[in-house]
Amino acid sequence: MTDKRKVLGRGLDSLLPAARATATAAAAPAPVQPTGDLVRELPIDQIDQNPYQTRTHWNEAALNELASSIKVSGVLQPVTVRSNNGRFQLITGERRWRASQIAGKTTVPAIVRQVSNEQAMEMTIIENLQREDLNPIEQARAYERLSQEFSLTQEQMAQRTGKERSSVANFMRLLKLPHEIQKMVENDKLSFGHAKALMPLDSPETMSRLAQRVVTLSMSVRQTEGAVANLLNPPEKKEVAERQIDPNVREVEREMERSLGIRVRIEDRKGKGKIVLEYKSLEDFDRVVEMLQKR
Repeated sequence: MTDKRKVLGRGLDSLLPAARATATAAAAPAPVQPTGDLVRELPIDQIDQNPYQTRTHWNEAALNELASSIKVSGVLQPVTVRSNNGRFQLITGERRWRASQIAGKTTVPAIVRQVSNEQAMEMTIIENLQREDLNPIEQARAYERLSQEFSLTQEQMAQRTGKERSSVANFMRLLKLPHEIQKMVENDKLSFGHAKALMPLDSPETMSRLAQRVVTLSMSVRQTEGAVANLLNPPEKKEVAERQIDPNVREVEREMERSLGIRVRIEDRKGKGKIVLEYKSLEDFDRVVEMLQKR
């Protein structure tokens, strides 16, 4: 197993150095002029929402839990803002800002930074990706924005967020799924694993029908992979008719196909024979080998 990539986070490291001072919750609101990296208490009603926020869903229960903590202990990590026409605009820390409002706070500790629109957007996206609490579709859209608006390659995005390049690629592939399936993933009806299993299908209509079946029957990822395999490699009726297969052997074949997600053929002659695994791509081959090695 390879070591996990070191998080470079160039956007955050270069633009958001650690705070060198801590303000108490009782401190009076600071003047609106930025003063480097000092932590200051800013009026919450002078801070506007981050226009570059990639998150679209907020867990209300988690926000209320954080608000309860803030009531007791205050905001332990300052938010980051930038000056904007006499007010302030959030860059990072929107969850803390929202929870502080729920907690009834009138001020929030903040670091004021001088950054461009592009830098603010990059900091926001990378912070969210490093926190790993976006849903899969939000992550995919965040990577897409980094790619389109900053011309970053998948390798560069992987370096900035500490992910594997293959992981970045898999998330971005989600955006090629039909919109209906993307909404299922976004609403937690389908997992990332389910969505990835559907990707080999080339028909949007077939994808959507199977996705609906997966949700209705609460199918596991392995069962979904098996269903996809059967759609891609339907059993050859002629061969089935010609082969005299013991029902017990055939049942084992089907179970292995559901488990491995590829075609399986067992040739048994009086207790001796062979098991043939038929794969259609190198991706299938690598996946099956990895599954067999884990058993």
